[in-house]
Amino acid sequence: MTTKRTRQVTITPLIILIAVVVAGFWALLAVGTGSPDRSERPRGGDKAPGDTVDLARRIERYTARFDEDSGYRRPTRADREAVARGVGLLLDGRQDKAREQLSDVDMDVRTLVDSVGGRRYAEVADRSDDGPSPRGWGRIYVGLDAPARWSVQVPHPRSDEATEQLGVAVLRGSPGGVLVIAGAHRKAGSGNASDVAHRRDSVFHAVCDELVRRGAPGLQLHGFASGSAPDHDVVASTGEGSAARDDGRELADALREKDFDVCRAWVRNCPLEGRTNVQGRSAAEAGVPFLHVEFSRRVRMSSEASAEAADALVTVTDAWSARRGAE
Repeated sequence: MTTKRTRQVTITPLIILIAVVVAGFWALLAVGTGSPDRSERPRGGDKAPGDTVDLARRIERYTARFDEDSGYRRPTRADREAVARGVGLLLDGRQDKAREQLSDVDMDVRTLVDSVGGRRYAEVADRSDDGPSPRGWGRIYVGLDAPARWSVQVPHPRSDEATEQLGVAVLRGSPGGVLVIAGAHRKAGSGNASDVAHRRDSVFHAVCDELVRRGAPGLQLHGFASGSAPDHDVVASTGEGSAARDDGRELADALREKDFDVCRAWVRNCPLEGRTNVQGRSAAEAGVPFLHVEFSRRVRMSSEASAEAADALVTVTDAWSARRGAE
């Protein structure tokens, strides 16, 4: 009996020690493999694969209904600030919190995979787009596969025909892009209320301001009728600022190599220089690079010429992505 009792006393602590070690191992394993809160993930946000779409066709369907009678509701200051905060959360990779914030102003966040190139984007879309009275606040596409480093802006979709498709081509061309598209025809609102390139009280401007606050350079795309600048294919300008002067030269050179006639607004007087553009003025005040680029109808409506123009624009966004990635 004495021998058996002694064995029990010796073996029992050993069993307890093994159980503690095993339990600790499994606890460590659970911590090491557990999923962090998606809302706190740095860059990349939600890792859900998302719906696969052709981004160009999706945006074409969205803007196809824009006309002068499609309607526009001016957002309040609280609305604008809420959307800007939500987009800021997306830029920080906090997609779940961005979705919660944007839901308060009736906007949705979806993860999409572009069938051309396979890049992932967070789409910020107005829920009223599918209703009888759209507010016309626009859409934002934030790349999820790289930190946001620059933006391409389309303030006059449909009225500056095909600029939205040029914007998609630029977004696809370089990593780290954010595409900001106005949500209504420039003449859809009362007076010039929906002409977002000349109004600071729009969701479009609030989002662009958030990007400027983060130091992200902006490329804004416009279109002109043949009679507005008959001697030129493109008018390139830095707007009110000069921070993008070197970028403008690089862009103009790239366009010239593709046989486009470019009016360089920093060299000579050009029509359509965009010096009253409010996004450009905000960028100038902050010392952030901004390019205002006008394309003739001939360039925009030719698939070949438009592709060449997009290639030239991508030389600038590639440079911005590389430069800001090295900071």
